[in-house]
Amino acid sequence: MVKHDQQIIGYIGTYTKGDSKGIYRFTLNTAEGKLSTPVLAAELADPTYVTISEDKKHLYAILKKAGSGGVSAYSINEESGELTYLGEQLTPNGSSCHVSVDSKKDVLITSNYGDGLIEAYRLQSDATPLPVSSTIRHEGRGPNEERQEKAHTHFAGFSPDERFFAVVDLGIDKVITYKIHNGVPEEVSSLSVAPGSGPRHLTFHPNGKFAYVMAELVPEVIVLSFDDQTGRFSELQTVRSTPDDFKENNQGSAIHISDDGRFVYAANRGHDSIAVYETDQKTGQLSFVELVSTEGHWPRDFSLDPSGRFLIASNEQSGNLTLYSRNENTGTLTLLQKDIEVPFPVCVKFL
Repeated sequence: MVKHDQQIIGYIGTYTKGDSKGIYRFTLNTAEGKLSTPVLAAELADPTYVTISEDKKHLYAILKKAGSGGVSAYSINEESGELTYLGEQLTPNGSSCHVSVDSKKDVLITSNYGDGLIEAYRLQSDATPLPVSSTIRHEGRGPNEERQEKAHTHFAGFSPDERFFAVVDLGIDKVITYKIHNGVPEEVSSLSVAPGSGPRHLTFHPNGKFAYVMAELVPEVIVLSFDDQTGRFSELQTVRSTPDDFKENNQGSAIHISDDGRFVYAANRGHDSIAVYETDQKTGQLSFVELVSTEGHWPRDFSLDPSGRFLIASNEQSGNLTLYSRNENTGTLTLLQKDIEVPFPVCVKFL
């Protein structure tokens, strides 16, 4: 249980251009509802996505160096949140964009957007990654000639029971399920969604029966059922994430669900908003609650804090974080802060 007067530590992955130098650290004062000024926690190139191990002892970041991509590992000081570099692994593929780790810290999975790859790393006893143990390349294309000229994997995340992990491929409009057998991912099921929708990110319902996919190329959230015995997805519903009359450029980004599974949040880049939906706990389907401005431009990601009472959005192009209080009964968001500066923020994760 998170105490309401606790200082909760968070991390921000960024694009290292302009003034940005790597991963930044901040604290959220849950008693006052305020964010601290972020400080540099680790200097490295383009740590656009980070993930934290379930035991809160390690942080893994996407890494880019001299045309190569890969992952970098850090230990976390449980009191201060300071990061200590442990090691890294690089591959020739330079466009890694997402990283996930299982709860036992046995395996790390990265998605490589540019080459349509999934790469698996085994972790040593000290939680550092070994060289890539397995690589899967997706093939195909979609109807959007500019964005779907080939496969573009954008997300890979474990199911709640970790028997499977789901991969979302924007380039071929598919959600593909894998299981890990003897350390090697094996495909077990594949679902094609609407051609040209460009699925980007996925979040599982805590009950393991449903999942929600944010499309990037159309303003939609795709609701899926999930068979946790077979790994098979089926489509249940599609809902809009922007108003019907909004016709300007919009690209969906992140999608997350509250820990109790009652509310889903989806971010729109262009409309610069977060759509809030309530879930039907029996059917998994969504009903619209509200649409809230992110008070900045191009919200690349957002995160709910461990208490469930706050949400932080990261506006990449305007370089600011936005803090909201969250009504746990209605799911609605109330603006608290919008002027916390971070250069080119992408990913937000709480310790």
